[in-house]
Amino acid sequence: MSEMLTVFQREFIYIWYYFEIQFRQICWYWILGILIGSLISVFAKDRIHGIFAGIRDKKWGLFGIIPACFLGIASPLCMYGTIPIAASFRRQGMREDWLAAFMMASVLLNPQLIIYSAALDPIALYIRIITCFCCGCSAGVLVFAFYHFRKKSFFHFDEFEVQVSRDTHPDLLIRFLQNFWRNIKATGPYFLFGILLSALFQRYVPQDLMVNIFGGSEAWGVLMAATIGVPLYACGGGTIPLLQQWLWEGMSMGSAAAFMITGPATKITNLGALKIAMGWKRFALYILFVMLFSFLCGLVVNLILQS
Repeated sequence: MSEMLTVFQREFIYIWYYFEIQFRQICWYWILGILIGSLISVFAKDRIHGIFAGIRDKKWGLFGIIPACFLGIASPLCMYGTIPIAASFRRQGMREDWLAAFMMASVLLNPQLIIYSAALDPIALYIRIITCFCCGCSAGVLVFAFYHFRKKSFFHFDEFEVQVSRDTHPDLLIRFLQNFWRNIKATGPYFLFGILLSALFQRYVPQDLMVNIFGGSEAWGVLMAATIGVPLYACGGGTIPLLQQWLWEGMSMGSAAAFMITGPATKITNLGALKIAMGWKRFALYILFVMLFSFLCGLVVNLILQS
């Protein structure tokens, strides 16, 4: 019995050691991300959405997906907050290809997640921003080619109404602090759980196994990363410790890029909202698009970095 307790104590010390090291390395990125996300949510969210609404009557054609993607990335809202806003824009006459680009980019990335991702590696951060932007543009182009150009509707927003903002306190400082605390409560458990999983991987999963699964430029590693992103991704902050550990252990950057696309794009809460907004047929097309784009994107990233 005493020998078993000794083993548990030893393993606990090891895991706590790995946990503490990674927590100290990335916790400041998490806090800074929440800080910037809350600042944008309280002081700039309406401005960002106002700019997007303001381009509705511009004669930019297909090229309107470019500013739509940038504004989607800048928006701090989650998908359940973005879809009612998009529904309001659609009722005002916004083009669906622009909406598709805005929503796709908003699903994949936001200012808070950009700061989180800085903990990974500068190259990983740049790749995440570029691939998410390209994914948003690709979604807009496909909706234009197969729906807008043919005068067919892609979205079904009938069940969505604009949600009432919780940032309503008349004192801006208190409003910001309330938003900041909500973000900590919402992301903190996932963030800590992600660090715990990373510590367990570091202690018990051989590095050679990670290299064999995710390393190199083989299509298998990219496909595995794209696939595992579907069930494993619950919160952006929670997956950063895991990605950091996997990259240290030999995960290719292309595999990481594939994971960073399929993860947020297929997060359970996002899928529920998107299914309502699209219907089953278009929802299935969305899943197929995400998997194919992430796979091809991972292969291209590996090819570029190899050359």
